[in-house]
Amino acid sequence: MTEIIIELAAINPIDIYGVADTRLKKLELKFSKVKFIARGNTLKVVGAEDELGIVNTVVEKLVEHHNKYNKITDDDFLKITNIVSNDDASTELTLEDNNVIVYGNNGLVVKARTENQKKLHESVKINDLIFAIGPAGTGKTYTAVAMAVKALKDKEVKRIVLTRPAVEAGENLGFLPGDLKEKLDPYIQPLYDALHDMIPPEKLNTFMENGTIQIAPLAFMRGRTLDNAFVILDEAQNATQSQMKMFLTRMGKTAKFIITGDPSQIDLPHKQPSGLVQAMRILNGIEGIDFVTFNTSDVIRHKLVKKIIIAYDDEGKNN
Repeated sequence: MTEIIIELAAINPIDIYGVADTRLKKLELKFSKVKFIARGNTLKVVGAEDELGIVNTVVEKLVEHHNKYNKITDDDFLKITNIVSNDDASTELTLEDNNVIVYGNNGLVVKARTENQKKLHESVKINDLIFAIGPAGTGKTYTAVAMAVKALKDKEVKRIVLTRPAVEAGENLGFLPGDLKEKLDPYIQPLYDALHDMIPPEKLNTFMENGTIQIAPLAFMRGRTLDNAFVILDEAQNATQSQMKMFLTRMGKTAKFIITGDPSQIDLPHKQPSGLVQAMRILNGIEGIDFVTFNTSDVIRHKLVKKIIIAYDDEGKNN
C-alpha cells in the first residue's frame, strides 16, 4: 500500500470532494484500488501504486479546471475523470471563447465586449505599458483587472498591484481612522468590486494576506521596483506630473502596467496639471507603449449613461 498527500491550496475543497464527499465516492467506485481520506484542504489517497498516479492526475486536472473557470460542474467532473482515466490526449474539455478574459464567480464570464475593450485585451499581449483613456462606464478598469487576474492565474506574473491617487483625501491619509487598508478602501472600492467578481472569496483573502494582491495609494509607491507584477494605476487623471513620472519609473523588467483615466474628470487642486495629460502628450509614439482610447460606444452601463456623457461633452464644446 502506498499513499500520496494532495494539498488543495486556496480552493474550497467541496468543489473537488463534492457535497458530502459524493465526488470522492464516485472516484472510489471508478478506482477500486484506492481510498480517499479528506481532512479540510488536505486530501490523502491510499492504495495501489498503479492507480495512485492516475488519481493524482485526475485531481490535478480538476484543480486546474477550477483555477481557470472558478467552478466544476458535475458534467465537467465526469468528462475530466473519463479523459484522464482513458488516457485520451486527443479529447479536450474546453470552454474557450477568444473574447473571454477570465471566468469569474457564480458562473460569471468576463469578456471583452466592445471594440476598444477587445483592443485593450489584444494590446496587453504585445505591449508592457498601456494607457486606457476614456469616460466613465466604458469598462476600462474592469477589463484591466480581469487581465491582471488572468495573468496571475496563468502564472505570467507573481502578484497584482493596484494603486490610485487618493486625491479626495489630499493624499494625506494619516488623519483618517483605521489602518492603511481601511483608509484606502473608499478610494479603491471599484477595484475591490472587480476582484470580488473574479476570484473566490477564500482565495482572494489568502492573496490579500500573503501579498499576492497588493493595494497601495500612489503616494506610497515611491522607491519601489515593481517586477514580475501586473500593475494597474486607476483614476490616473488625478496623478500629478511628478507622481506620474515616479510611477512609470517603478516598472521592473518583467512587469505589465495599465494606466486608466478620464482626462475630462480631473480633480487635482489649485489647477495642478494632470500627469496623465502630460504622459499622453510626451509618450505617444514610443515603441512598446500603446494608447487605447474609449468612447461613448464602449459604455456598458445603463443606456442613459451614454446619453449623459454625450450631453456633457456637447456642453463642454459649446463653452
